[in-house]
Amino acid sequence: MEDFNSWRDLLNPEFYIKMGGFWLILFIVFAETGLFVGFFLPGDSLLFVSGIYAVDIIKATFGSTGSDFLDTTILASCVAIAAIIGNEVGYYFGVKAGPALYKKQDTMLFKKKYLYQAHDFFEKHGALAIIMARFLPVVRTFTPIVAGIVKMDKREFLRDNVIGAILWSFILIFAGHYLDKLFQEQFGINLKEKLELIIIIIVLVTTLPVIIKFVFGKKEDHSKYENKDLD
Repeated sequence: MEDFNSWRDLLNPEFYIKMGGFWLILFIVFAETGLFVGFFLPGDSLLFVSGIYAVDIIKATFGSTGSDFLDTTILASCVAIAAIIGNEVGYYFGVKAGPALYKKQDTMLFKKKYLYQAHDFFEKHGALAIIMARFLPVVRTFTPIVAGIVKMDKREFLRDNVIGAILWSFILIFAGHYLDKLFQEQFGINLKEKLELIIIIIVLVTTLPVIIKFVFGKKEDHSKYENKDLD
C-alpha cells in the first residue's frame, strides 16, 4: 500500500491507484459527482493514468484475461458504470433539493436567477451540456445536480449521462493505455516515468476552456430573469 506523505499526494492519480487500486478508482469516479464533494479529486488524469496501469489493475483485482484490450475494456466499462451511477445520484439530489432552492431568498452567495438561467440552458443545450461536462473538471461535479434542480427530463438525462460516461471513460483510459504502448515501442519513452508532466498537460488542456470562458466570455443580460415565476 502506498504511504501518504503530503497533501500533494491527493492530487496525484498514481497515489490512488497504488493505494486502493480498482475499487478506489471507482469510488473516486462516483464521488466526483455522486457525493457533491469530489470536485477536488483527480478525474481526467486519474482515468488516463489508470489506462497506463490498466493491465496491472485488472490483474491485481480479478486476474488478467491475457488480453490488453480486454483488460482495458473491463476497466473502462466499470469506470463508466461508476460515473453513470454518480451522475444519477447527483441528479436526484438536485431533484430533491430543487423545490427548497426555488423558495430560498437571494443571498450574497445564492441568486435564484441562476436557477432560471440553468433551466433555459438545459432546455436549449441539455444533451451537449451533460455529455461535454464530463470532460470539464469541477463542471462535471455540479452539472448533474443543476440538471436535477431545473428538472431536466430524467430519461433524457439518463441517455446523455450514459453517452457522456462511456465517451469519457473509454477515450481517456484507452488513450492512456495505447499512448503508453506507442511511446514505448516507437520512442522508447515510458510514460510512467513522465506522469507529473502528463498530469500538468491534462489539467491545462481540460481547464483552459473554462478559464477562457470565465475571463473572456461575453456577459449576458440577466434582467429577463428578475421576478420570473416557476411554471
